[in-house]
Amino acid sequence: MAAVEGENRNVRYEPEENPPPAVTVGAGLQAATIIVAPVVLTVVIVARVAEQPESYISWAVFAALIVSGVTTVFQAVKWGRIGAGYVLVMGTSGAFIAVCVAALVEGGPSTMASLIVVSSLFQFLMAARLSLLRRLFTPVVSGTVIMLITATAMPVVFDLLADVPEGVPSAAAPAAALATLVTVAGLVLRAPSAVRLWSPVIGIAVGCGVAALFGLYDAGPVLEAPWVGVPSGGWPGLELTPGPEFWALLPAFVVVTLVGAIETLGDGVAIQRVSRRRQQATDFRVVQGALNADGVGNLLSGLTGTLPNTTYSSSISLAEVTGIAARRVGAVIGIIFAAVAFLPKATALLVGIPAPVAAAYITVLLALLFIQGVKIVLQDGLDHRKAVVAGLAFWIGVGFQNQVIYPDLLGKGFLGVLLGNGMTSGAIVAILMTSFIEVTGPRRMRLELGLDSETLPKLGDFLRRFASKVGWDSDSAERLVLVGEETLSSLETAQDQAEDERRLAVAARSRAEGAELEFVCASDRENLEDRLSYLGEASEITDVREISFRLLEHYASSVRHQKYHGVDVVTVTVDGPR
Repeated sequence: MAAVEGENRNVRYEPEENPPPAVTVGAGLQAATIIVAPVVLTVVIVARVAEQPESYISWAVFAALIVSGVTTVFQAVKWGRIGAGYVLVMGTSGAFIAVCVAALVEGGPSTMASLIVVSSLFQFLMAARLSLLRRLFTPVVSGTVIMLITATAMPVVFDLLADVPEGVPSAAAPAAALATLVTVAGLVLRAPSAVRLWSPVIGIAVGCGVAALFGLYDAGPVLEAPWVGVPSGGWPGLELTPGPEFWALLPAFVVVTLVGAIETLGDGVAIQRVSRRRQQATDFRVVQGALNADGVGNLLSGLTGTLPNTTYSSSISLAEVTGIAARRVGAVIGIIFAAVAFLPKATALLVGIPAPVAAAYITVLLALLFIQGVKIVLQDGLDHRKAVVAGLAFWIGVGFQNQVIYPDLLGKGFLGVLLGNGMTSGAIVAILMTSFIEVTGPRRMRLELGLDSETLPKLGDFLRRFASKVGWDSDSAERLVLVGEETLSSLETAQDQAEDERRLAVAARSRAEGAELEFVCASDRENLEDRLSYLGEASEITDVREISFRLLEHYASSVRHQKYHGVDVVTVTVDGPR
C-alpha cells in the first residue's frame, strides 16, 4: 500500500514557522557561503573557455548573483504560482556549460542570451502542463539526458585542468587540481555531515593555497577591486535577428532547459520530504511553483545576458543537516547573494580562482550529477526495455557528441549542429523509444463523463467491460469495480461545485500483475495518500467517507495521488485474479 508514513524528528522549524532572528541569519549566511562559489565558478568557466573578455565576465557574474538572489527569494516566499514556498536555493546551472560554450563561440553573448530567453518559455509551458507530460518525461528519459549532460561537459572541464598562463611551472596545474580534488573527495567520503557541507569552500581554499605557492593565483585584481560598485559595462543585449547558429542550437537549449526543469522537479519533491516533521504525499502544486520560479530565473538570466540558473540539490542537504526549513532562511540567502553582487572585491576573489582549481571542483560536481542520473534511471526499477532505452540513448548521444557517428554524412549544416550535440541526439533517441513503448503497449480503455447521479453506474459498467476484455473472473471484476467506485467517492466534491462544470476522465490498462486505473478530475479534497496514512491513527470511524478510505486501503494494492493546479491525477493499481 502506497501510504505515507513516518515522522522526521530532525526538523526544528517547518516552512511556516519563524525561528529566532539569530538562527535565521546564521543559517542563511552558512548556506550562502557554501553555495556562492559554484554560482560564480560556472559562469567564469564557460566565459573563459569561450574566450570572452573580462568586461563580459564581470557583468555575467554580477547578473548571475542578482538573478540567483531574486529567484531564491521567490522560491521561499512564493508569489502566486511562482515559487515553491520552501527553501530552494537557486544558482547557475552546470547543465548548460556545453551548450552555452557552443553558443558563445558560434554567435556570441547576445545569441546565447536570446537562446536562453526563448528556451525559458518552454519551462513555463512544462509547469503549466506538468500533468500531461508525466508519461513523456519518464525517469529513464530524464536520467539518461542528465548522464549525457556530464558526458558533453566533462571534455570542456578536462581542458581547463591544464589551463595556466605562460611561465608558470609545469607542476602547478596538476598540483593545484590534485589538492582540490583530494580535499573535496576526502571530506565528502569521510567527514561528518556538518563538515561535509563545507567541502566545496575548504577544497577550493586548499587548491588556491597550493596554486599560490606556484604563483598561479593572481591577487592583483582582488586588491585593485573596489569594495562596493557595479560593472561599468558588459551587458550583451539580445540578438533580435537570429541567424542559422541560433536555430541550430535552439533544440539543444530547449532539451537542456527541460532537463533542468526535471532536476527542479526532483528537488521540489525532495524538499517537501525533508521540510516536514510528518511525512506527507508530494504536492505537485509546489513543484509547479518551483518550475515557474526556475523559468523566471532563466528568463531574467537571458535578459541580463548571463547563464541560466536552476535549483541546487544542496538545498535538501542543508535542510536535512540543520533541521531548519523556515522560509525566512531562503529569503536571507537570496538577499545575501544579491548583496555580494555589489561587492566587487568579493566577486574578484571568486573570479580569480585558477582554472585547474575550478575544473577539479566542477569535476566532482559533474561526477555526482552523473550518478544522480543513474539513480533516476533506476528509481522505478530497470527491466530490459528501460535498459535498452537508457543504454542506446546514452551511447548514441556520446557517439554524436564526439563526432564518430557518420560525421561526413551530417556535415556542418543545421543537421550536423543539431545532432552533433550529444544531449539533443540522445534525448531524441530516448523520447522516440519511450514513445514507441507507450504506443505499442497494452491499450488503455478510456471513459469521460460528467459528475452526476449516473456517474457510478457508468463507471461500474466501464470497469466490468474492461475486466471482461482482459479475461478476469467475476469476483476479480467486482473487486475492480469496488476500488473504482470508492476512489471516485473519495474524490467526490459535486456538492461544492456546479455539476455541469466538472468532468471526470478514467483510463484502465492491464499490467503484468493486475490492472491500473487512472482518474483525472478537479478536486479540492486533501491528498488521498495522506488520508490513507492517517487511518492507522483513527480509533473509530467518525466520518462516513472514511468507509471509502478503508475499503480503498484494503482492496487496492497501491494508491498514488498527484495534485496539480486545476487537476488531480489518482493512479490506483489492483491485483489481478489469483
